[in-house]
Amino acid sequence: MGGIMYVRGIRGATSVEQDTREEIHAATKELLIKMVAENKIAIEDIASVFFTVTPDLIADFPAYAARELGWTKVPLICMKEIEVPNSLPMCVRVLIHVNTTKTQEEVRHIYLRKAQNLRADLK
Repeated sequence: MGGIMYVRGIRGATSVEQDTREEIHAATKELLIKMVAENKIAIEDIASVFFTVTPDLIADFPAYAARELGWTKVPLICMKEIEVPNSLPMCVRVLIHVNTTKTQEEVRHIYLRKAQNLRADLK
């Protein structure tokens, strides 16, 4: 591994149709898998992960989906997203802090499902 290592933030978001444990886990896993693949992240290089959910999602913690993927040593935390009028409902947002040699320009932020509209500039 060459180059200077930095802690970089990688953002992502997705949405669900229903507030169920199964949907939250499935959407979160899909997002995390894509974020890791697109950025070529080794799990041991993840420093921490922040999850937020909109106030309408209360069925379960999205962090459990990461645990189900085997992220057992990664520090995870879940929080409630602020309630902004007319914002996207039923949304799970993720911020992965990763140790990497990538520049900020090389980092790929991933937005899936209805959350694609949050960052139309990345399409």
